[in-house]
Amino acid sequence: MKTLKNIARFIFSQKATIVLLLLLQIMFIVFTFFHLSEQYTYLNIIFTILGLALTIYILNQPTNPAYKMVWIIPLLAMPLFATVAYFILVNQYGTKKLREAHAEKCIATKPMLVQDNDVLKRLEQEDKKAYRLANYVNKYGSFPIYQNTTVEYFSSGEEKFEAMIRELKKAERFIFLEYFIIANGEMWSTIEDILVQKVQEGVDVRLLYDGMVSRLPYRYDKKLKEKGIKCYVYNPFRPMISTIQNNRDHRKIIVIDGHTAFNGGVNIADEYINKINRFGHWKDTAVMLKGEAVWNFTMMFLQMWEIVSRKGFPTNYNKYRMLEQDALQTECSGFVMPYGDSPLDNENVGEMVYLDMINSANDYVYITTPYLLIDHELVTALGYAVKSGVDVKIIVPGNPDKWYVKTIGWSYYRELMELGVKIYEYDGFIHAKNFVSDDKSAVVGTINLDYRSLYLHFECATYMYNMPCIADIKQDFLNILETRCKELTVEDCKNRPLISRMVSAILKIFAPLL
Repeated sequence: MKTLKNIARFIFSQKATIVLLLLLQIMFIVFTFFHLSEQYTYLNIIFTILGLALTIYILNQPTNPAYKMVWIIPLLAMPLFATVAYFILVNQYGTKKLREAHAEKCIATKPMLVQDNDVLKRLEQEDKKAYRLANYVNKYGSFPIYQNTTVEYFSSGEEKFEAMIRELKKAERFIFLEYFIIANGEMWSTIEDILVQKVQEGVDVRLLYDGMVSRLPYRYDKKLKEKGIKCYVYNPFRPMISTIQNNRDHRKIIVIDGHTAFNGGVNIADEYINKINRFGHWKDTAVMLKGEAVWNFTMMFLQMWEIVSRKGFPTNYNKYRMLEQDALQTECSGFVMPYGDSPLDNENVGEMVYLDMINSANDYVYITTPYLLIDHELVTALGYAVKSGVDVKIIVPGNPDKWYVKTIGWSYYRELMELGVKIYEYDGFIHAKNFVSDDKSAVVGTINLDYRSLYLHFECATYMYNMPCIADIKQDFLNILETRCKELTVEDCKNRPLISRMVSAILKIFAPLL
């Protein structure tokens, strides 16, 4: 009986409906245009010419070469279908509107994100490389770097959840939450109860969640609004209507009263705190910031809030700053730079930060990522780092949440291992997105090493330089490396079944879309 209920629950779930409608949409396009091509031969000639013209156009675009290949192969092999698909998926009115709104909002809020030049000069005196990175992010991402901020590292979702509950209960002015996934369960019900209580106490509570992957019931935002929680859904998915399916809000942000913020890989669902078992033990990480650097996350949230809510009136952003009595009583010597990455501004800030850390490393770079589907630039940077004497280690999941991602990943594993990069599998599922290098710098955030995170999603992360918690991030990596990981070898890649290697090779072509 329980099995039947679970099957029925899935069949009538929002996820099943979305999958079914997507399949119907794809089948409709394929059937319609292939059927027409059988009846009207001249259409093949027309679309072949269009396909060749599009191929030449795409080759001359200043985009990632991997994306070009994803379109060029279908355009040459199936010009009729691929040409129509290209115009439907690439020339999207919704994306254009969002791009314009995002650009306008970033310009309007830039005066609220001003870099303290004294902080930048102090960083330059300590480390020219770190200074250049901070200067780049400030100029092209509009996010300053700060001092007078503490950072606490959480090596598990359970630790982060415990701290989050403690801090949410302390809120007196406002609570901002922006999440990719929210699912019913113990984690969400506990948080929701606190949010409702805080609303009753007069706290301004706002929630943003992604409209495609979050697992809350349909129109749950209305129920939350009835409870006094201000809530919007980012880009609700509507098959045949939605036009920006690719650009999801993958951020995980909490801001409390302007003085405390959380960031990292942990979504709001019970698997993230190991209350349910989906792919073995779920390893994730997060950080909690207190102090001046929280302002970047506050503005990140408000920018997205105003775009999604479509509120045209100007916000008094300063009312959401940290109050003077909440400022840290002692100065902190390290540097903290929360930053966001948008798929709509033609600036790949997330990838540039990762590349800078790899290229600047002298001794080691340790990386954890759930997905390893990277472009030529990152492969080259990792390979050069190893060849120049840097110890590069990467931990990936042993139990993937998406079989095809691991299948494709094996082709990257072999390429990287042949360059000298050491790759390890975690005994379970590792969802943490961490970089740590040379005991000096680290990043914890939402940015995976795959095309979606690096190019298609709204993301955020926390860059740290000479902060005490960097030692904790490194030690956590070494601990799981010793106790829960096994090293992969080139022989492991060679010994895979032939069919598995063939599937990897074929799917790798489409990696930028997965």
